[in-house]
Amino acid sequence: MMDNQRLFLVGALALVLLLIWTTWQRDYSTPPPQAESTEAASESSAPAPAAEAPEAAADPQPADAPTREPGAEGDDPTRTDGDVIRVETDTLLVQIPLQGGNIVQARLPRHSVSEDNPAPYTLLSPDDPLFMAQSGLVSDEGSAPDHQARWNAGAERYVLEDGQDRLEVPLTWSNGDGVEVMRTYIFERDSYVVRMVQSVENTSDTPWRAYQYNQLRRSSETEGPGFLGAASYTGGVIYSPSEKYEKISFGDMEDGNLSRDIDNGWLAMIQHYFLASWVPPRDRELRYYSRFDNGEYVLGQSSSWQTAEPGETVSFENRLFAGPKEQRRLDAVAEGLELTVDYGWLTIISKPLFIALSWIHGVVGNWGWSIILLTLGIKLVFYKLSETSYRSMARMRKLQPEMQKLRERYSEDRQQMNQELMQLYKKEKVNPLGGCLPILIQIPVFIALYWVLLESVELRQAPWILWIQDLSVRDPFYVLPLLMGASMFLQQKLNPAPMDPIQQKIMMGLPFVFTIFFMFFPAGLVLYWVTNNSLSILQQWFITRQIEAGDKKANA
Repeated sequence: MMDNQRLFLVGALALVLLLIWTTWQRDYSTPPPQAESTEAASESSAPAPAAEAPEAAADPQPADAPTREPGAEGDDPTRTDGDVIRVETDTLLVQIPLQGGNIVQARLPRHSVSEDNPAPYTLLSPDDPLFMAQSGLVSDEGSAPDHQARWNAGAERYVLEDGQDRLEVPLTWSNGDGVEVMRTYIFERDSYVVRMVQSVENTSDTPWRAYQYNQLRRSSETEGPGFLGAASYTGGVIYSPSEKYEKISFGDMEDGNLSRDIDNGWLAMIQHYFLASWVPPRDRELRYYSRFDNGEYVLGQSSSWQTAEPGETVSFENRLFAGPKEQRRLDAVAEGLELTVDYGWLTIISKPLFIALSWIHGVVGNWGWSIILLTLGIKLVFYKLSETSYRSMARMRKLQPEMQKLRERYSEDRQQMNQELMQLYKKEKVNPLGGCLPILIQIPVFIALYWVLLESVELRQAPWILWIQDLSVRDPFYVLPLLMGASMFLQQKLNPAPMDPIQQKIMMGLPFVFTIFFMFFPAGLVLYWVTNNSLSILQQWFITRQIEAGDKKANA
């Protein structure tokens, strides 16, 4: 017969053990083989065209593509600009090397590395861990710029000035035989979306045919909460209107290559708080593919073939989102992109909780107080259920002396003891399981809120008060974990103690064990637990006083 508090602690302990196991798997499982160097990875191939021109996307297959050195075909030897273009906007700091013409580095000036390191957070990088966006064109004759081609530019630095809402960064390439390609990156103010347009002008005497591919390449380095924190998913995802949200993990990419035609979809590589995603134009079917290449992981998409007749111009387009997993932005970019904020199987509960938390933050302007007020709101919603549970525990506490006598009297006859206990419950009209159902109903809500606080980038580096200047990392002075342990200890004192001496010792030790665990949890999560425990103590104390007052009045 398990009282409410015991069930709650067992569930919480199971959750902590799950977090320990997932962290162990992330940190100590056998890692996949790594690339020997970034240069080796850069020599990987672009997807090659299928033998025949399909109606939909081309089937990408590995094929060797030569590395183009300065001065090779398509280069302008009189070029005077630098080898790397730097782009600065209010949301992105981007580097585009002319060798490849890809966005290989993207830093986020609105998001610093940490509270102690104000440098912009680096999302895309050619270094370890490698994470970059690549694009290219593939033609029948090989006369098209792949992701290793050398481009030309008219300037080394582009800056989005005050009062300017749009910034265009053009790159040019020529095969020397009448095919000119202009790749234009378009940046906008207050946006993490980079639109890429590739216009191909054919001034030759023969038709020119090609398709575009866009891919994300990264190493398997993971990012997530520290010791004892839940491991956030790091890997690939694809979305389609029919299959919805699907994870393509690093293990999946090692096991086999993905090849699937998807209309109105997108792909992404996600990690804790941030992601990069290729979002193609709507109402176009593309071939989605994956590859495990030289110890690194590639997830990409290729368009259908397009033909430019002599004198014609054709264009290819795509959008790259590289930024934080802010749900209001993700919703506006593409359908389903907000699902990259991964709440797991409790999304149906977590999302309304996040909406409520965001609304409260819009009123009070502080995420710490928002967590407290949301927890208070949840306690109010479940007040009647909790009241039933606490009343059951109060009655059980009242019967403890008589229960202890029965246990001592029938210590050698367990069957008789259980019968006597059931008679006692029946006589006093007490249901020993009356506290279980209310807490079971509330557990999914508590776990859902846990994932909201863990996954929401809005809480990253968000201050509360005094020493808590980042709710996404642990309390630097461990004040909140100590308060949590004290509140759990006080809750135990208000609950009926187990009859078994061994169980009593275990229950008494749990607050100390949980205090140690929670020392490594993000401060926002611990704040939620402290608030929830404190409100539970107040509610339980109030209900117990009511019952005691009623008993005194009945006996008067």
